Amino acid sequence: MYSGRIVFAQLMDVLPMHEFRKCVRRYEGERRVRTFSCLDQLLCMTFAQLTYRESLRDIVTCLRAISNKLYHMGIRGRISRSTIADANERRDWRIYADFANVLIGIARQLYVDDEFGIDLKDTVYALDSTTIDLCLTLFPWAHFRRRKGAVKLHTLIDLRGSIPCFIRISTGKMHDVRALDDLPIEPGAFYVMDRGYVDFARLHRFDQHKAFFITRAKRNMDYGRVSSTPVDKSTGLRSDQMIRLRGAKTSLDYPDILRRVSYYDTDNDRRFVFITNHLKLPALTIAQLYKARWRVELFFKWIKQNLRLKAFYGNSINALKTQVWIAISVYVLVAILRKQLGLKRGLTEILQILSVTLFEKTPIFTALTDTQMTESTDEDRNQLLLFDL
Repeated sequence: MYSGRIVFAQLMDVLPMHEFRKCVRRYEGERRVRTFSCLDQLLCMTFAQLTYRESLRDIVTCLRAISNKLYHMGIRGRISRSTIADANERRDWRIYADFANVLIGIARQLYVDDEFGIDLKDTVYALDSTTIDLCLTLFPWAHFRRRKGAVKLHTLIDLRGSIPCFIRISTGKMHDVRALDDLPIEPGAFYVMDRGYVDFARLHRFDQHKAFFITRAKRNMDYGRVSSTPVDKSTGLRSDQMIRLRGAKTSLDYPDILRRVSYYDTDNDRRFVFITNHLKLPALTIAQLYKARWRVELFFKWIKQNLRLKAFYGNSINALKTQVWIAISVYVLVAILRKQLGLKRGLTEILQILSVTLFEKTPIFTALTDTQMTESTDEDRNQLLLFDL
């Protein structure tokens, strides 16, 4: 029998709170804190993401309007605009970054057997970045252009489930290729990226870690052909070559043999040239893996459309990073919930339903599916019917 807990409380049950408390202690998040805990901050910011709140004032107004439900949400602290603003400003954003990574680990285990359209057992990642425009007057630290501010989200996603595995937040001026310096490289995994990441000294790290990369070649790449393999041109392939770099600098940065695959996309009337350090994978699979890179673009589109990542509740870098990492946590939380409940709905639908049912006293599975609570039969009634149905 259902206990009558609200949907928001059931959703928060998915969170491993013991891990969250570890993250709080790691960075002394509640040192000298009296009333508004890190958990209160997390719950308020999660509420804001799930219900599309526009500002801190909007968050506080809505929470005070349902003050009789705050205890059931798990919020124990006093809610005010200045309290939430101070928490976002002062509390270490790494608390929420570490907790998001805990959720990411749980999600990746749940999606480890998911298919992504290519028959390949190895782990495949897609790397890219997206720019979030900011007002330079409000965010003077976020330098991008002369009169424009921005931050970049450098993101690595696991194509099985589109789960983000690595995120680095930088100012808009940072070049994409520098994200490779901090990228954790997993032996045996594939990393698919655009040609903005072509830096042969950095790409050579993948060889050293026994991992593989697939990217597009730049047009001015200086190379010499070592050997060629015949290809079936009816599949779109045009060539499959083993090459060695000949540039004065690039030949020193990457002294090993590379593979160059040329592919013609008939649908878009475009020719693509890929380079990779995997020498045995079928050439067509290399082209298909690069095509699967579009999933990271869909991930960026989804979080910008469905989460609060275009307007921020604070102007400091700490407040911005806190909001971004909590938004990522909400994305991963919804993905975990979808898998645990075996839901067929997409993440957008789930988020939309949650936004209007957070305070309903109904089982969360019932709220997220078309299953309706069946009424009891006439024999179970203890009252007379006034009208025949």
